[in-house]
Amino acid sequence: MSDPFDDLEDEANLEGFAEQFVRDDRRPPCQLYLISPLDVTGAFPDRLRRALDAGPVAAFQFRVKDVDQHQAAKLAEPLQRICADAEVAFIVNDSVSLAKRLGADGVHLGQGDGDAREARVILGPNVQIGVTCHDSRHLAMEAGEAGADYVAFGAFYPTSTKATEHRPEPVILSWWSALFEIPCVAIGGITPANAAPLVQAGADFLAVSHAVWGGDEAEAVRAFAAIQGMQG
Repeated sequence: MSDPFDDLEDEANLEGFAEQFVRDDRRPPCQLYLISPLDVTGAFPDRLRRALDAGPVAAFQFRVKDVDQHQAAKLAEPLQRICADAEVAFIVNDSVSLAKRLGADGVHLGQGDGDAREARVILGPNVQIGVTCHDSRHLAMEAGEAGADYVAFGAFYPTSTKATEHRPEPVILSWWSALFEIPCVAIGGITPANAAPLVQAGADFLAVSHAVWGGDEAEAVRAFAAIQGMQG
């Protein structure tokens, strides 16, 4: 007897599966997940506040590189307060130890940033743990089995935010949403102009950075909120 999971995965490989996919109305509408630019100094706290005031945002990921943990914590604290005031989840990129130090709402782990099970032991049951899964169904299933609260697929479009080697098709979002309750995040070069197919394919969250911080952040957030299938 065949495994129904295998049957669904085979179906997901058929041409047109994403177009046939119908989002389950029991799932919440797609939401916006902001990722910080690498430079969060200067006027950035005011920009974050303005973005969060402009429309619905579910989460904000604090992503900085090449700074020690003490400096990272110093940069994060005012941004964390802004998110708390706006009731937006504050997620730390890569670092379980920084997430624990800050008492963050969550941590996002790349494939080289540690195991979700270990992060759960360190951070406790209530912290959100996300895992980058690139274009891999196998990695996503492993992350789910390890207790991840969400999985992230991408990059769906060309992006200058970080180097990418993986380019999934939207069908992976449809496949995941048809099979699992754990939310999926779409990431990589997403803008208000190209986001709709990912929402329609089943993304629970759109993770965006340059599309917001590369211009008028409030205008960008409002543009994402206007996409059919987002925020209800």
